Amino acid sequence: MGKTVPLMPDLLVADAPAKVNLTLHVLGRRSDGYHEIESLVMFARVGDRLTFTPRRGFELAVLGPTAASAGDIDANLVLKAARALDERVERLAEGRFVLTKQLPVAAGLGGGSADAAAALRLLARANRLALDDPRVRDAARSTGADVPVCVDPRPRVMRGIGEILSEPLDLPTLPAVLVNPRVAVPTKDVFAILSAPSVKAGCGSTKTSPFETSGPRPTAATLIQQVARGRNDLEGPAITIAPVIGEVLAVLRELPGCRLARMSGSGATCFGLFETNRLAVAGAKRLLSAHPGWWGQATTLG
Repeated sequence: MGKTVPLMPDLLVADAPAKVNLTLHVLGRRSDGYHEIESLVMFARVGDRLTFTPRRGFELAVLGPTAASAGDIDANLVLKAARALDERVERLAEGRFVLTKQLPVAAGLGGGSADAAAALRLLARANRLALDDPRVRDAARSTGADVPVCVDPRPRVMRGIGEILSEPLDLPTLPAVLVNPRVAVPTKDVFAILSAPSVKAGCGSTKTSPFETSGPRPTAATLIQQVARGRNDLEGPAITIAPVIGEVLAVLRELPGCRLARMSGSGATCFGLFETNRLAVAGAKRLLSAHPGWWGQATTLG
């Protein structure tokens, strides 16, 4: 997950795993309009894939099942990240990217951010830069709030607007099912509802971590219990925009072995945490059989 490996001379490939917000606490709105958050993040063993071939200039081709929904290529975050790093590194080796889109777009899985982070990993490898090079980190921050956590995709707590990251957390893997009803929910629209004077979704709550970050490594059952004490403050506003999210959550909660169901990010993707991988796979098959128009995957989070 998140590894960059050579396929053939001059061709590099990187996975762009889906980011799942197990909790997302909105702590308040800043004077610049951005919201302060605290979020426990893990990454799924499902996502997009990016290849890079060194050559003069930057190019991007987008392929795959969800490529048609990826929008204008020139505005893609892969190219934005590449250009951001190019501005910061003299004589940066450029090249052609090919992005294979598997994840739904505007889905609360950080797909675009994960793609951008994969581009930075590939460029760092091609240019012999460390991932903790200040220029790489700065390029990630300038590309988008979710990009920094995706550069080194391991469990962490995100704070600030997403740019303040904890050290990687030693957490057990969690069997999960990801489900999206193929409805795009723009993040800005969700935050607009959250910011309305009539909405009270937990903003300004006490800044407590969603789980204990110190002490012995929790078991999967303990981690799920700790996550259950948290929440996603964007879930209510997102359901206002796309009521089908509530239906997805209800269906997940009825599946055998589902211990917790919640929306990820700003939606509309929801996740269910399961007792075992077998139950997760069976649950995904049952859910997609009943709702063939939805996108879904059984996976593990880590």
